Amino acid sequence: QAVVDDVLKVFGAVRGPFSMMLHSPEMTKRMLPLVPFFRDESVVEGKLRSVGVLAAVREREAAYVWAAQVAAARRNGLREEAIDLLRAKADASKFPAEEAAIVTYVRQLMRTNRADQAAFDALHEKHGTKWLVELTTGVNFYAMLCGVVNAFEVAVPPDGDKLPA
Repeated sequence: QAVVDDVLKVFGAVRGPFSMMLHSPEMTKRMLPLVPFFRDESVVEGKLRSVGVLAAVREREAAYVWAAQVAAARRNGLREEAIDLLRAKADASKFPAEEAAIVTYVRQLMRTNRADQAAFDALHEKHGTKWLVELTTGVNFYAMLCGVVNAFEVAVPPDGDKLPA
């Protein structure tokens, strides 16, 4: 019950990937603290984090996580145009330079489990190692959650932002 209470403190309800992960309470207890860390404590500013997370989630085609993270992106102040471009998998050149660098890097990671040196260097030179470690770990954390919701076919909230069919 303690881990359920912890999930309720973080999310306000038991839903999404954590509704499935609670079948392993010890694992959930260990993973749950990453959510508020990435949300509230990471050096990666909310709007930029949302660009990376949405790029990763869109590549993973996880409707539940997409809906949840679009809502978070809006709370973080991400432009609707950026959300629309990410939903459409628009070319990175359609984004402002800072967002384009993140989209390029994250898409490469999600598609090939690698990023080319130019994509890595563009972010590393601008933001530094700690920032890039936190972005990389964060987007992969949300990609992992995509695997959970897709494997267990967790339903998208009816009012959630939809992925294209």
